Order: sequence, then structure tokens, then C-alpha cells
Amino acid sequence: MIEFFKDVAFIFRDYWRVLLTGIGYTMLISVTGTLAGLLIGLLTGIVRTAPMSGHRFVRVIQKVINRIIMIYIDIFRGTPMMVQAMVIYWGYAFANDGETLPLLASGIIIVSINTGAYMAEIVRGGIISIDKGQTEGALAIGMRHSQLMLYVIIPQLMRNILPSVSNEFVINIKDTSVLNVIGVTELYYFAAVIKRQNFKTFQTYLVVCVLYFVLTYTITRLLRWAEKKLSGSANYVICGSQSDPDAEIRVDGEREGEAQV
Repeated sequence: MIEFFKDVAFIFRDYWRVLLTGIGYTMLISVTGTLAGLLIGLLTGIVRTAPMSGHRFVRVIQKVINRIIMIYIDIFRGTPMMVQAMVIYWGYAFANDGETLPLLASGIIIVSINTGAYMAEIVRGGIISIDKGQTEGALAIGMRHSQLMLYVIIPQLMRNILPSVSNEFVINIKDTSVLNVIGVTELYYFAAVIKRQNFKTFQTYLVVCVLYFVLTYTITRLLRWAEKKLSGSANYVICGSQSDPDAEIRVDGEREGEAQV
């Protein structure tokens, strides 16, 4: 047992720079991929929830675009990211006479497209969950669909879907490990390199397992803290309500007196 812990300490001591590099690439791919996927989800969500145009030709175009989006979502949610990585990376090479994409760019693109398919459904569900009265009110005062989304829906949507976005981010941190099949140099890839050098397979992968756990646990706690901050206080005081006799008026955070009309 003592020898085992010595091996673990040896891996941390002699390969910490390699492990740190792997963590850096893992976080770069997962952060960029999650943000790009969220952008894809927002765009597809806005398009899919847009009202059908009264013009026949435009309505046909909308239906075609919606169908393409649905096919994209079904394909990328219904296949493993590892397979997607192989198809996209080697598919590009097949179409370009063997010339491949840079590995880091390939990893970001693959994670972004995969995440976008999940984000599209998350965003659509978030838009649908917002009270229809707000949409009707915005349209009643003459807002266009783009203005409705920008000023009314999206600010509320981002707060509502933050837990789901956080979950996707944590998943992406772990799922970047599958990119080693095309040679992307993330944390799991460097674990294989270290293992081939020291022949300590179990100890090496145990160290990497701990690092993944520390990353995901830390990110999860930070994101939960952000969610609580965005949610605000659970308690509040109705101030200056003319319909509630118990309402208060507060000035500079202190009670001034009973509600006044």
C-alpha cells in the first residue's frame, strides 16, 4: 500500500506539467463548446418558436428550416459523441483529399455541434415555459418577434435554463475524454501518454479520475452559487401596494410607516 501511494505521488511530482496542460485543453474545449452550443440553441430556439408567416412562400421556408433543425437534433442526440468525432474529423479529410482539420479546432467544433443539439431542446422548453401572457402583451404593444425575444423572453430564459446549461457544461468536461480517438490532446489523452511511459496503469488513471472529479465538483459548486445569486432572496416585502393594507413603504432600506395612497 505504501508503494502504491509513492507511485501516485511520483505521478503528481513528475508529470504535473503534463496533467496541467491536459486540464487546460479540457477546460478550453468544454467552455468554448458549451458557449457555442448555447448560441446554437438560442438561434434554433428563436427560429422554432417564431410564428408562421402569413406569406405562403415564407411559411414554406420556415417549415423547411424547422425540419432541418429537427433532423440535426435527432441525429446528434441519437448518436454517441465518439462516433460523431470520427465521422466529422475523417469525413472532412475524405472530402478534402486527406487534409484534416487542426485537432484542437476539431474538438471544439465537435463538442459545440453536439452540445447545440441538446441546448436547442433546452432553450425551446425554456421559451415555452414562460407565461404566454407576456408574449401576448409584448405583441399587443407592437413588438416584433425579434424584440420580444431580446427584451422579454431571453432575459428570463437565461435564468430559467441556467441549471440545465450548467449540467451540460459538466457533462462536456467529462465527454472531452472521447476526443482522444482522433488524437485531441486533452486530459485523458495525456493520461495514456503517462501510462505508456511509467507502466503504472491503475495509478495513472486513478490520478486522472481524481482530477476529473475535482474539476466537475468545483465547477458544480460555483455554478450552484451563481444560480442562487441570480434567483435572489427567497423573502421580499411588497412596497407601496394600494391593494394590500399590510404593504409597507421602505426608504433607504428602513421602514417608514404603513402603506400610503
